[in-house]
Order: sequence, then C-alpha cells, then structure tokens
Amino acid sequence: MKERLSEPDYQLVWPRTLFVAEASKLLNQRQYPDWDDRCLLLLTDAFVSDHAGGPVADFNEIRSQTASWDRQPTSATAMTDAQKFLKDLMTNADALYEDAPPRRPYWRDRRGSSRRGDNVRWSIQTVAREFVSLIRELDDACYFDRRFGVNCVDDDRGDHASIVIERELGEKDAWPLDADALAADVDLFYSIVEVLHDSIARPRKPSFYHQFGDCGWHREDFDIDTGRAIYRWRVNKIFDRGDTGLRLAEEGEDIGRLVTVTDVVRGDLVAAVANRSDEEPATEQVRHALALFRERGADRNQKRSAIAVLALILEERRHDVLTDALAKSDRGALFEIANGFHIRHQNAGQKRDYDDFYLDWVFWVYLASIELTNRILDEQQRP
Repeated sequence: MKERLSEPDYQLVWPRTLFVAEASKLLNQRQYPDWDDRCLLLLTDAFVSDHAGGPVADFNEIRSQTASWDRQPTSATAMTDAQKFLKDLMTNADALYEDAPPRRPYWRDRRGSSRRGDNVRWSIQTVAREFVSLIRELDDACYFDRRFGVNCVDDDRGDHASIVIERELGEKDAWPLDADALAADVDLFYSIVEVLHDSIARPRKPSFYHQFGDCGWHREDFDIDTGRAIYRWRVNKIFDRGDTGLRLAEEGEDIGRLVTVTDVVRGDLVAAVANRSDEEPATEQVRHALALFRERGADRNQKRSAIAVLALILEERRHDVLTDALAKSDRGALFEIANGFHIRHQNAGQKRDYDDFYLDWVFWVYLASIELTNRILDEQQRP
C-alpha cells in the first residue's frame, strides 16, 4: 500500500499531522454505527478530489466487497476491513504528500523551454481568485453551515452570510465573494480572510444525503478548532505563493490574524515559544509580545512595547536560569541593549536616534534567548 500513497490521487489537502490526529480519534470511536460514513467524510475532506481514484474510491471498493453483516467488528478490539484501511493510511502517513508530488520532467522541461510558472509569485488578483475558489470548496463541504446556516434547496440560507460579514465589518453585499472586488480592495480582502477564519468549523458527521435537486450531504457535529486549523493551513498555502508578505498566524494571541511573513527558522522559533504550556506564567506574556510585534503595520511604539515584555521575562530569569547558559558579562550585554536604547526605561541618557530595524534585531535576539531559557528550564526539571 505504501507505494500507492505517493500517487497524485492520494495527495492531502490537510496538514499531515491533523489527518493523523483525526484518523486516530475516529479509530478510537469504532463503536459508532455510522462509522463508515464518518470515515468516508474524513477521506473526502482530507484528500484531493479531482481524481477518479484515491482513498475515497479505494474505501468504497472495500465496502462494496464486504457484506453488510460483516461491516461490524466481531469484538471490541477487532477491526473491519474498512477500519484496517484507515489504520494503514494513518500508520503510513509519512508517505503522503501535503503538496503535489514531484513530477518527472517532460520533453519541454528537459529541453529548457518550459513555460511553467512554478516559481513565479502570484499577483494579488491570482491570490484573490484562488482564495475565492477555496472558500467555495469549503462552503460546498458545509464548513460554514454552523455560522451561516445550511444552504439547502428546501431551505436556502438566503443572505445570512452577507449579514454576518456586514455585522462584523460594516460591508454590505460582500457575500458571495467576488475575486475582482477583493483584489481591488485589499483591506476588505484581508478582513474577510480573518472573518471567515472565525466563522469556520469542520463537520465531522454526515447527517443525511438529501437527494432532492441533488442537494448533497447535510452534516453536523461541527468542530471549530479543526476547521480553523484546516483553514489556516490552506489559506497560507495560497498566500505563500503570492507577494503579499502576509500569512495567517498559526499560534499565539493573534492566531487566525494576518501577520508579516518571516523566514522558516524564525517561524519555527515562534512556534516553539508560543506553543508552550498555558500553565507556564511566561507563555501568555510571550504570545502578547508576538501579537504586538507582528501586527500588520506595527509601529515603533508597538515594537518597543513587545521587546519590553520579553526583556521583563528575561529579567525574571536572569539569575536562576541565564546563569546556567551565559557568562555574567554576556548576561549584562543582553540587558544593556534594552536599557541603553530607548526601549524599557524613560531617561535622557538613552539612545533614541536609531533605525527601526534595530528593534527587529533586538526582538528576535530576545525571543531566541527566551527559547534558550525554556530549554534550560526543561532540563532543570528532568528527574
């Protein structure tokens, strides 16, 4: 089976870790009488749908070969063939692609005359068009039904979605989305990206299939956190191809808000410090500092305030944590930055005439220092 997983029709449209988590959760709920339908919904949502084959087709083939009386496990620990199929998918998830699998070069590629634009940054018009296409896909899969209402041939949601957006943004007739209008007004575009993040929820359970007018599946049992995680991941795939310099924050106090893009290394640093346990007193302070610093259009004062928060955390760890990592002179240098420049204190002797890029440098130095002290604390707490 593992060789099959590298095929294009087995490509994920979810983060691999999220698919594994949802599959594991479903495999621990095998007592549900509608388990097969729930699994089919998971596979439909998590994998590409523009191929005739793939997990959905293979799953349906397994079900068609199994008599109805054999679709329930014979014991609490036994699994049906359908359940074994999902378990195999989950176990071998490392072989699944989150992006389109690499293709073998064709004649024109090998000749060096390819016109493919894989490395070309998307314009705002293309980003808007791809975003609108994604929202239509998610809406067809009922991801907005919890907030906007069910869009059924017997009971149309009407203009409820437009009313919700108008209530949040003061913008009339914004739904259904229009790619050209969004590209022409980026502030509206980015605001709608954030509103829809707060409005989405993944339906985990198919309610019934409505045949009239080919209406399709109605769904229920909505999960907000999973829906938002999928939304952030897929929207960021689009924004990463564009030249906006923005993406949705995936952690911290400003989760689900568009923030300035950083490089991969700094992104990993942010994830490491922001995803610490909520029980740690510094976690909330770090998340607040991140939100201040990476807010779109953050000015000098906001960045200074963010650095001051980080400096306070380091000050609290100066003697009982940093002593294990830095020499006394090096510890002093860390605080000389904040104290010597106009960042933490207000006095005439501080340097005020410095460029803003120094603030960026100080922020990342301090954030990295906090991650260093986090690792020291973890080591100190080991038995």
